[in-house]
Amino acid sequence: MFEQTFKNIDDILHKDAGCGSELDYVEQTSWVLFLKYLDDLEKDKQTAAELSGKSHNKIIDDEFQWANWAVPKLENGKVDHNALTGDDLADFVNIKLFPYLKKFKATADNANTIEYKIGEIFSELKNRIQSGYNLREVLNLIDELRFRTHAQKHEMSHLYESKIKNMGNAGRNGGEYYTPRPLINTIVKVVSPKIGHTIYDGAVGSAGFLVEAFEYLRASKKLSTKDTKTLQNNTFYGKEKKSLAYIIGIMNMIFHGVEAPNIIHTNTLAENLSDIQEKDRYDVVLANPPFGGKERAEVQQNFPIKTGETAFLFLQHFIKILKAGGRAGVVIKNTFLSNTDNASVALRKALLNSCNLHTVLELPSGTFTGAGVKTVVLFFEKGKATNKTWFYQLNLNRNLGKTNPLNEQDLAEFVALQKTQAERENSWTVKISDVNQTTFDLSAKNPNTPEEAPLRSPEEILKEMAELDKQTSTVLKIIKELL
Repeated sequence: MFEQTFKNIDDILHKDAGCGSELDYVEQTSWVLFLKYLDDLEKDKQTAAELSGKSHNKIIDDEFQWANWAVPKLENGKVDHNALTGDDLADFVNIKLFPYLKKFKATADNANTIEYKIGEIFSELKNRIQSGYNLREVLNLIDELRFRTHAQKHEMSHLYESKIKNMGNAGRNGGEYYTPRPLINTIVKVVSPKIGHTIYDGAVGSAGFLVEAFEYLRASKKLSTKDTKTLQNNTFYGKEKKSLAYIIGIMNMIFHGVEAPNIIHTNTLAENLSDIQEKDRYDVVLANPPFGGKERAEVQQNFPIKTGETAFLFLQHFIKILKAGGRAGVVIKNTFLSNTDNASVALRKALLNSCNLHTVLELPSGTFTGAGVKTVVLFFEKGKATNKTWFYQLNLNRNLGKTNPLNEQDLAEFVALQKTQAERENSWTVKISDVNQTTFDLSAKNPNTPEEAPLRSPEEILKEMAELDKQTSTVLKIIKELL
């Protein structure tokens, strides 16, 4: 039901002059979905309050309740034909609804409330659906969806993830919003967070790492009331610079069951590293920071190792913001292991000296759809220097791509071997004392790969050709004599 509804909504938005890409489709579907989800959440809270004999204060005023403006119903349950549509509907949304919802940010008790998140979301968004008639069709379709049962919420969250994935495949930098979920699940398993840990992603994007960590922890044990409260309020933290990614990240977490995500709309790299105190640190960092970007000189001044490479600045941030004993899983370009520029060398040295870089997972090309770069995942623990590093090279017998993506089975051997850091055909260990102590080059070649025969020189090839010609001439002479 959800899947077909999403497809029908995309078809409607495709016709609308205000929506030009998959990114716009996701953004516009998101805010309407959110308001419908909020309506169902209100009903759940109302029911829970009645069962416990308590009163429930509605979040949204009557005029802006879903049932009063989006899909007013007749007694027979059908949408009232007098419901707002066309310019009247567009004007109501743009002039009344959005400004009303935006005010929640100022009136909420604190940032860790659903009210504050409503205000944040509608401060960042604007309605791009220009035709009120198209909007009417979208509202009617979304009204058919239900988010009341666990199964319905699970299906909704799964399909919202699919929308984000499609957006990642759509170009216009959409790929930065989507890290393959099998890879995220693998990173979470290896880092192995526990309930009570604080988990942070400073480049949160669509919140894939936080969502999967939430699912992992929720399935890790039978949750007590205290555990549930801890997961809801005091576990997941993120920062995101870009407006659309920020909105989608919040929506994604809400749809997965985290009511008021602790995600802040800010440029993480604008924070000076020297300002980070112990109270600001986290137990776990999970992230795939954007790579290839270039940061301005004033941003670089916030870091001891100056570099324009965005991902290298993020890595410094992650090392600093980890608690002593904290664990991290961070995706980064594989050139980080071998670049010879001063910043890369200094950053490798800093990482090896301040953290135990215990595991490096080398990923094949095509892991990230639309991104031609090769990447690695760095797994490290802060607080003691690296003695040795276990490498695993993911070699697949197929090319990865949009129609043939990475899957959980591809990474199963890595997960199994990583526990003991066993050496096999695709895995090996490097002692840091054996690494060049000037460059700290970590681009170790797999010693278990059979060496290819060296290319011969032209002289050797010509000599062999002459020898073969001589042998052929002798054979022909013998045959001629026999005849």
